[in-house]
Amino acid sequence: MEDLASRRTFLMAASMAPAMAAPALANAMSGTAIQEIAAPGADPSAKPKYKIRFAVIGLDHYHIMSMTAAVQRGGGELVCFFATDPKQITDFRKQFGDVRLARGEDEILQDKSIQLVAAAPIPDQRTPLGLRVMAAGKDYLSDKPGIITLEQLAQVRKAVKDTGRKYAIMYSERLEVPSAVKAGELVKAGAIGKVVQTVNLAPHRIGAGRPDWFWDKARYGGILTDIGSHQADQFLFYTGSKTAKVVAAQVGNFNNTDHPKFEDFGDMTAVGDGGTGYVRVDWFTPDGLGVWGDGRLFLLGTEGYIELRKYIDPTGRPGGNHLLIVDKKQARYIDCGQVVLPFGPQFVTDIVERTSVAQDQDQALLAAELVLTAQKNATRPITA
Repeated sequence: MEDLASRRTFLMAASMAPAMAAPALANAMSGTAIQEIAAPGADPSAKPKYKIRFAVIGLDHYHIMSMTAAVQRGGGELVCFFATDPKQITDFRKQFGDVRLARGEDEILQDKSIQLVAAAPIPDQRTPLGLRVMAAGKDYLSDKPGIITLEQLAQVRKAVKDTGRKYAIMYSERLEVPSAVKAGELVKAGAIGKVVQTVNLAPHRIGAGRPDWFWDKARYGGILTDIGSHQADQFLFYTGSKTAKVVAAQVGNFNNTDHPKFEDFGDMTAVGDGGTGYVRVDWFTPDGLGVWGDGRLFLLGTEGYIELRKYIDPTGRPGGNHLLIVDKKQARYIDCGQVVLPFGPQFVTDIVERTSVAQDQDQALLAAELVLTAQKNATRPITA
């Protein structure tokens, strides 16, 4: 009854508000959000602080294109690359010019002038390659998932400790998405108070022409290990959690039973010392959507909330990187399309200065641990 009375009091007050109410209140009552364009946050034409020499090994996932571009933005000089598939080689050179094709992996590992190797081979090959790279005295940037078993994770943690090299993982849905970068700035500034929960919805489209390894769980790690790694990274980052555990997880194959080793649905719930997180991943993006997936992130804070429509607004605004924020004063829409991506310059600086600004090593590996644990212990829905 007390809640009902409070609601009646609020409604009466609202109905009696003067016509000249404050703009913020008027916007909140009408549902009209203030429209903004986010500032770049950095000078996009600024010269990188440092230069490093790097190479690429493995082009099996085309994330390698954006990974390579990010390192170049940060001051990386692409020395050479190694791959064996003719189409992959042609496509890579089409984007990055007539880059020298190394005779083999060893040529790259033995070149002491190369400081970093970026890689996107088939997922089950990423950790073994990374261990060889680190043993050769170089830092490593893997496509996600960077690790597909708990045994591999133990090997990586030992190698990080023994070699002092970086085992970075490109969680691109946070590191290479302008709206996600802006959300991080807002959270750090306290715009919505303390973040208490993240909700990630990450649908993907299977499309056509997938290679055989795509359908084999032993090679890609399972849906939570693969796609879910992005979301675990975001949960840890936005809640500021240093420790976390999975409390529930499930995976299923609802619509691709002709590929029995595949999973097309998964979800998980995690709790950390900074908040809680829910993740849903799937391969059910319908053909009617104009992009590969309507990725959405919700950040619930003690003083407001943020929603990201990262890649598309299917009913309205063009393009991606839409951010909605509601706080105690107003509702705002922020176009984040011009926000500069900081990962590349930060990562190159980290390599030179041995800092951890672009990515915290412990957090990167904890994100992997969460999805690997979730994948291992996941139940299956009865109907899957």
